[in-house]
Amino acid sequence: MYNLVRKALFQLDAERAHELTLTQLHRVTGTPLIHLVRQSLPFKPVTCMGLTFKNALGLAAGLDKNGECIDAFGAMGFGFIEIGTVTPRPQPGNDKPRMFRVLEAEGIINRMGFNNLGVDRLVENVKKSHFDGVLGINIGKNKDTPVEQGKDDYLTCMDKIYPYAGYIAINISSPNTPGLRTLQYGEALDDLLQAVKQKQKDLATIHHKYVPVTVKIAPDLSEEELIQIADSLVRHNIDGVIATNTTLDRSLVSGLKHSDEAGGLSGRPVQSRSTEVIRRLSLELQGRLPIIGVGGIDSLVSAREKVAAGASLVQIYSGFIYKGPPLIKEIVTHL
Repeated sequence: MYNLVRKALFQLDAERAHELTLTQLHRVTGTPLIHLVRQSLPFKPVTCMGLTFKNALGLAAGLDKNGECIDAFGAMGFGFIEIGTVTPRPQPGNDKPRMFRVLEAEGIINRMGFNNLGVDRLVENVKKSHFDGVLGINIGKNKDTPVEQGKDDYLTCMDKIYPYAGYIAINISSPNTPGLRTLQYGEALDDLLQAVKQKQKDLATIHHKYVPVTVKIAPDLSEEELIQIADSLVRHNIDGVIATNTTLDRSLVSGLKHSDEAGGLSGRPVQSRSTEVIRRLSLELQGRLPIIGVGGIDSLVSAREKVAAGASLVQIYSGFIYKGPPLIKEIVTHL
Protein backbone atom coordinates (compact mmCIF):
# COMPACT_ATOMS: atom_id res chain seq x y z
CA MET A 1 0.00 0.00 0.00
CA TYR A 2 2.79 2.43 0.84
CA ASN A 3 4.28 2.03 -2.64
CA LEU A 4 1.07 3.46 -4.09
CA VAL A 5 1.00 6.29 -1.57
CA ARG A 6 4.65 7.09 -2.22
CA LYS A 7 4.12 7.13 -5.97
CA ALA A 8 1.42 9.76 -5.54
CA LEU A 9 3.37 11.82 -3.00
CA PHE A 10 6.53 11.79 -5.10
CA GLN A 11 4.64 13.54 -7.88
CA LEU A 12 4.52 16.55 -5.59
CA ASP A 13 7.22 18.96 -4.44
CA ALA A 14 9.04 17.37 -1.50
CA GLU A 15 7.90 19.90 1.09
CA ARG A 16 4.32 19.90 -0.22
CA ALA A 17 4.25 16.10 0.08
CA HIS A 18 5.62 16.39 3.62
CA GLU A 19 2.93 18.90 4.63
CA LEU A 20 0.14 16.87 3.01
CA THR A 21 1.25 13.71 4.81
CA LEU A 22 1.30 15.43 8.21
CA THR A 23 -2.12 16.96 7.55
CA GLN A 24 -3.64 13.58 6.76
CA LEU A 25 -1.97 11.86 9.73
CA HIS A 26 -3.26 14.60 12.01
CA ARG A 27 -6.78 14.13 10.63
CA VAL A 28 -6.90 10.37 11.29
CA THR A 29 -5.56 10.73 14.84
CA GLY A 30 -8.29 9.93 17.34
CA THR A 31 -10.56 8.40 14.69
CA PRO A 32 -11.16 4.79 13.57
CA LEU A 33 -9.06 5.60 10.49
CA ILE A 34 -5.94 5.39 12.64
CA HIS A 35 -6.04 1.65 11.94
CA LEU A 36 -4.81 2.45 8.42
CA VAL A 37 -1.36 3.22 9.84
CA ARG A 38 -1.40 1.08 12.98
CA GLN A 39 1.03 -1.85 13.11
CA SER A 40 1.19 -4.61 15.71
CA LEU A 41 4.85 -5.08 16.63
CA PRO A 42 6.64 -7.17 19.25
CA PHE A 43 7.48 -5.55 22.58
CA LYS A 44 11.28 -5.50 22.72
CA PRO A 45 12.20 -3.16 25.59
CA VAL A 46 15.55 -1.42 25.79
CA THR A 47 16.82 0.46 28.84
CA CYS A 48 18.87 3.54 28.05
CA MET A 49 19.57 6.80 29.93
CA GLY A 50 17.47 5.44 32.78
CA LEU A 51 14.44 5.19 30.49
CA THR A 52 12.64 2.10 29.17
CA PHE A 53 12.00 2.23 25.43
CA LYS A 54 9.38 -0.11 23.94
CA ASN A 55 11.89 -0.93 21.23
CA ALA A 56 15.18 0.47 19.97
CA LEU A 57 13.79 2.29 16.90
CA GLY A 58 12.82 5.94 16.98
CA LEU A 59 11.61 8.62 14.61
CA ALA A 60 14.32 11.25 14.15
CA ALA A 61 13.69 14.95 14.68
CA GLY A 62 12.67 17.10 11.74
CA LEU A 63 9.73 15.12 10.44
CA ASP A 64 7.19 16.25 13.04
CA LYS A 65 8.63 19.63 14.04
CA ASN A 66 5.58 20.85 15.95
CA GLY A 67 4.45 17.58 17.51
CA GLU A 68 1.24 17.47 15.49
CA CYS A 69 1.23 13.74 14.66
CA ILE A 70 2.75 12.08 17.73
CA ASP A 71 -0.07 9.55 18.15
CA ALA A 72 -0.10 8.59 14.47
CA PHE A 73 3.63 7.88 14.44
CA GLY A 74 3.25 6.04 17.72
CA ALA A 75 0.60 3.81 16.14
CA MET A 76 3.10 2.81 13.46
CA GLY A 77 5.24 1.15 16.11
CA PHE A 78 8.10 3.51 16.93
CA GLY A 79 9.59 2.85 20.34
CA PHE A 80 10.33 6.53 20.72
CA ILE A 81 9.58 9.72 18.81
CA GLU A 82 11.70 12.85 18.67
CA ILE A 83 9.79 15.99 17.75
CA GLY A 84 11.25 19.40 16.84
CA THR A 85 13.56 21.10 16.22
CA VAL A 86 11.61 23.79 18.08
CA THR A 87 12.74 27.32 18.93
CA PRO A 88 11.52 29.77 21.59
CA ARG A 89 9.67 31.92 19.06
CA PRO A 90 7.87 30.85 15.87
CA GLN A 91 9.87 31.35 12.70
CA PRO A 92 9.16 30.68 9.01
CA GLY A 93 12.52 29.17 8.17
CA ASN A 94 14.40 29.75 4.94
CA ASP A 95 12.90 30.72 1.59
CA LYS A 96 11.19 28.04 -0.52
CA PRO A 97 11.95 25.78 -2.29
CA ARG A 98 14.07 24.30 0.49
CA MET A 99 13.61 20.51 0.35
CA PHE A 100 14.71 18.28 -2.52
CA ARG A 101 14.75 14.55 -3.21
CA VAL A 102 17.91 13.03 -4.63
CA LEU A 103 16.00 10.07 -6.00
CA GLU A 104 18.79 7.97 -7.49
CA ALA A 105 20.63 7.99 -4.15
CA GLU A 106 17.53 7.77 -1.94
CA GLY A 107 18.63 10.98 -0.29
CA ILE A 108 17.02 14.25 0.73
CA ILE A 109 18.58 17.71 0.80
CA ASN A 110 16.94 20.30 3.02
CA ARG A 111 17.65 23.85 4.08
CA MET A 112 14.47 24.30 6.10
CA GLY A 113 16.09 26.51 8.75
CA PHE A 114 14.19 25.41 11.88
CA ASN A 115 10.77 26.40 10.53
CA ASN A 116 8.37 25.83 13.41
CA LEU A 117 5.41 27.32 15.28
CA GLY A 118 7.35 27.98 18.47
CA VAL A 119 7.80 26.09 21.72
CA ASP A 120 4.44 27.12 23.22
CA ARG A 121 2.50 25.55 20.33
CA LEU A 122 4.58 22.39 20.55
CA VAL A 123 3.86 22.05 24.26
CA GLU A 124 0.11 22.39 23.61
CA ASN A 125 0.31 19.61 21.02
CA VAL A 126 2.25 17.36 23.38
CA LYS A 127 -0.39 17.86 26.08
CA LYS A 128 -3.05 16.58 23.67
CA SER A 129 -1.14 13.44 22.68
CA HIS A 130 -1.55 9.97 24.17
CA PHE A 131 1.71 8.34 23.05
CA ASP A 132 2.89 5.84 25.67
CA GLY A 133 6.45 5.58 24.41
CA VAL A 134 9.41 7.85 25.12
CA LEU A 135 9.04 11.33 23.67
CA GLY A 136 12.18 13.25 22.85
CA ILE A 137 12.00 17.00 22.25
CA ASN A 138 14.69 18.55 20.08
CA ILE A 139 15.47 22.23 20.71
CA GLY A 140 17.43 24.93 18.89
CA LYS A 141 17.98 28.64 18.73
CA ASN A 142 16.08 31.22 16.70
CA LYS A 143 17.84 32.37 13.54
CA ASP A 144 17.94 36.01 14.65
CA THR A 145 19.42 35.20 18.06
CA PRO A 146 23.17 35.96 17.97
CA VAL A 147 25.26 32.82 18.38
CA GLU A 148 26.95 34.25 21.48
CA GLN A 149 23.48 34.47 23.08
CA GLY A 150 22.31 31.15 21.69
CA LYS A 151 22.42 29.30 25.00
CA ASP A 152 19.62 31.54 26.30
CA ASP A 153 17.30 30.11 23.63
CA TYR A 154 18.13 26.55 24.67
CA LEU A 155 17.48 27.37 28.33
CA THR A 156 14.17 29.05 27.48
CA CYS A 157 13.03 25.96 25.61
CA MET A 158 14.17 23.68 28.45
CA ASP A 159 12.06 25.64 30.92
CA LYS A 160 8.94 25.07 28.84
CA ILE A 161 9.37 21.48 27.66
CA TYR A 162 10.96 19.88 30.71
CA PRO A 163 7.72 18.58 32.32
CA TYR A 164 6.64 16.92 29.06
CA ALA A 165 9.86 15.46 27.64
CA GLY A 166 11.15 11.92 28.03
CA TYR A 167 14.52 13.30 27.01
CA ILE A 168 15.79 16.60 25.59
CA ALA A 169 17.97 16.85 22.47
CA ILE A 170 20.22 19.89 22.08
CA ASN A 171 20.59 20.54 18.35
CA ILE A 172 23.89 22.31 17.64
CA SER A 173 24.55 20.60 14.33
CA SER A 174 22.02 21.77 11.76
CA PRO A 175 23.85 23.34 8.80
CA ASN A 176 20.88 25.59 7.99
CA THR A 177 21.07 28.11 10.85
CA PRO A 178 24.01 30.49 10.38
CA GLY A 179 26.76 29.95 12.94
CA LEU A 180 24.96 27.14 14.81
CA ARG A 181 27.63 24.52 14.23
CA THR A 182 30.24 26.72 15.91
CA LEU A 183 28.58 25.72 19.21
CA GLN A 184 30.11 22.24 18.73
CA TYR A 185 33.61 23.46 19.44
CA GLY A 186 35.88 24.44 22.33
CA GLU A 187 34.82 27.07 24.83
CA ALA A 188 31.46 27.69 23.12
CA LEU A 189 30.51 24.03 23.63
CA ASP A 190 31.73 23.93 27.22
CA ASP A 191 29.84 27.12 28.05
CA LEU A 192 26.62 25.76 26.54
CA LEU A 193 26.88 22.35 28.20
CA GLN A 194 27.63 23.87 31.59
CA ALA A 195 24.56 26.10 31.35
CA VAL A 196 22.36 23.24 30.11
CA LYS A 197 23.43 20.92 32.94
CA GLN A 198 22.80 23.60 35.56
CA LYS A 199 19.35 24.22 34.08
CA GLN A 200 18.67 20.48 34.08
CA LYS A 201 19.65 20.28 37.76
CA ASP A 202 17.41 23.23 38.67
CA LEU A 203 14.44 21.86 36.73
CA ALA A 204 14.87 18.38 38.20
CA THR A 205 14.51 19.91 41.65
CA ILE A 206 11.44 21.92 40.65
CA HIS A 207 9.62 19.09 38.85
CA HIS A 208 10.87 16.20 40.99
CA LYS A 209 12.01 14.20 37.98
CA TYR A 210 15.22 13.82 36.02
CA VAL A 211 14.95 14.30 32.26
CA PRO A 212 18.07 13.16 30.36
CA VAL A 213 19.80 15.62 28.04
CA THR A 214 21.40 14.55 24.76
CA VAL A 215 23.43 16.48 22.20
CA LYS A 216 23.03 16.02 18.44
CA ILE A 217 26.25 16.34 16.45
CA ALA A 218 27.20 16.66 12.78
CA PRO A 219 28.83 13.98 10.61
CA ASP A 220 31.26 16.55 9.17
CA LEU A 221 33.69 16.47 12.09
CA SER A 222 37.35 15.55 12.05
CA GLU A 223 38.69 12.81 14.30
CA GLU A 224 40.28 15.43 16.53
CA GLU A 225 36.99 17.33 16.81
CA LEU A 226 35.13 14.13 17.68
CA ILE A 227 37.64 13.38 20.43
CA GLN A 228 37.23 16.88 21.85
CA ILE A 229 33.42 16.66 21.73
CA ALA A 230 33.45 13.26 23.42
CA ASP A 231 35.65 14.70 26.17
CA SER A 232 33.28 17.65 26.70
CA LEU A 233 30.21 15.39 26.83
CA VAL A 234 31.82 13.20 29.47
CA ARG A 235 33.17 16.10 31.57
CA HIS A 236 29.75 17.75 31.68
CA ASN A 237 27.89 14.50 32.43
CA ILE A 238 25.68 14.73 29.35
CA ASP A 239 23.30 11.77 29.27
CA GLY A 240 23.64 10.77 25.61
CA VAL A 241 24.79 11.80 22.14
CA ILE A 242 22.83 11.63 18.87
CA ALA A 243 25.05 10.87 15.88
CA THR A 244 24.48 12.25 13.35
CA ASN A 245 22.70 15.17 11.70
CA THR A 246 22.78 15.85 7.94
CA THR A 247 26.00 16.31 5.95
CA LEU A 248 27.33 19.05 3.69
CA ASP A 249 29.43 16.53 1.76
CA ARG A 250 28.19 15.90 -1.79
CA SER A 251 30.83 13.42 -2.97
CA LEU A 252 28.43 10.46 -3.15
CA VAL A 253 25.69 12.34 -5.02
CA SER A 254 27.84 14.41 -7.39
CA GLY A 255 26.18 14.93 -10.76
CA LEU A 256 22.73 13.81 -9.63
CA LYS A 257 19.67 16.02 -9.93
CA HIS A 258 19.46 18.53 -7.03
CA SER A 259 22.89 17.49 -5.71
CA ASP A 260 24.14 21.07 -5.95
CA GLU A 261 21.32 22.49 -3.81
CA ALA A 262 22.46 24.14 -0.57
CA GLY A 263 21.50 22.44 2.66
CA GLY A 264 22.04 19.24 4.62
CA LEU A 265 22.01 15.87 2.86
CA SER A 266 20.35 12.92 4.58
CA GLY A 267 19.47 9.37 3.59
CA ARG A 268 21.59 6.62 2.13
CA PRO A 269 24.51 8.91 1.13
CA VAL A 270 25.25 9.73 4.79
CA GLN A 271 24.94 6.12 5.97
CA SER A 272 28.60 5.09 6.03
CA ARG A 273 29.89 8.41 7.37
CA SER A 274 27.37 8.43 10.21
CA THR A 275 28.29 4.86 11.13
CA GLU A 276 31.99 5.76 11.15
CA VAL A 277 31.32 8.70 13.49
CA ILE A 278 29.43 6.35 15.82
CA ARG A 279 32.29 3.86 15.75
CA ARG A 280 34.86 6.53 16.57
CA LEU A 281 32.69 8.05 19.30
CA SER A 282 32.07 4.64 20.83
CA LEU A 283 35.81 4.01 20.95
CA GLU A 284 36.35 7.32 22.70
CA LEU A 285 33.38 7.18 25.09
CA GLN A 286 33.97 3.59 26.24
CA GLY A 287 30.36 3.20 27.34
CA ARG A 288 30.36 6.28 29.57
CA LEU A 289 27.27 7.58 27.79
CA PRO A 290 25.01 5.99 25.17
CA ILE A 291 24.87 6.81 21.47
CA ILE A 292 21.66 7.17 19.48
CA GLY A 293 22.56 6.29 15.89
CA VAL A 294 20.88 8.06 12.99
CA GLY A 295 21.85 8.69 9.39
CA GLY A 296 20.98 6.65 6.32
CA ILE A 297 19.21 3.75 8.01
CA ASP A 298 17.06 2.26 5.26
CA SER A 299 17.07 -1.46 6.11
CA LEU A 300 17.55 -3.97 8.89
CA VAL A 301 21.18 -4.41 7.89
CA SER A 302 21.99 -0.69 8.07
CA ALA A 303 20.29 -0.51 11.48
CA ARG A 304 22.37 -3.47 12.67
CA GLU A 305 25.50 -1.71 11.39
CA LYS A 306 24.75 1.26 13.64
CA VAL A 307 24.30 -1.03 16.65
CA ALA A 308 27.48 -2.96 15.82
CA ALA A 309 29.33 0.37 15.65
CA GLY A 310 28.18 1.24 19.18
CA ALA A 311 24.66 2.68 19.05
CA SER A 312 22.24 1.71 21.83
CA LEU A 313 19.22 3.10 19.97
CA VAL A 314 18.61 4.04 16.33
CA GLN A 315 16.42 6.54 14.48
CA ILE A 316 15.10 6.85 10.93
CA TYR A 317 13.88 9.75 8.80
CA SER A 318 14.80 9.69 5.10
CA GLY A 319 14.67 5.90 4.95
CA PHE A 320 11.16 6.13 6.36
CA ILE A 321 10.19 8.58 3.61
CA TYR A 322 11.42 6.19 0.95
CA LYS A 323 10.31 2.89 2.52
CA GLY A 324 7.33 3.81 4.72
CA PRO A 325 5.92 1.98 7.78
CA PRO A 326 7.07 -1.48 6.55
CA LEU A 327 10.62 -0.35 7.39
CA ILE A 328 9.60 0.13 11.02
CA LYS A 329 8.19 -3.39 11.18
CA GLU A 330 11.26 -4.90 9.52
CA ILE A 331 13.69 -3.24 11.90
CA VAL A 332 11.76 -3.65 15.14
CA THR A 333 10.94 -7.31 14.47
CA HIS A 334 14.50 -8.39 13.65
CA LEU A 335 16.89 -5.91 15.26
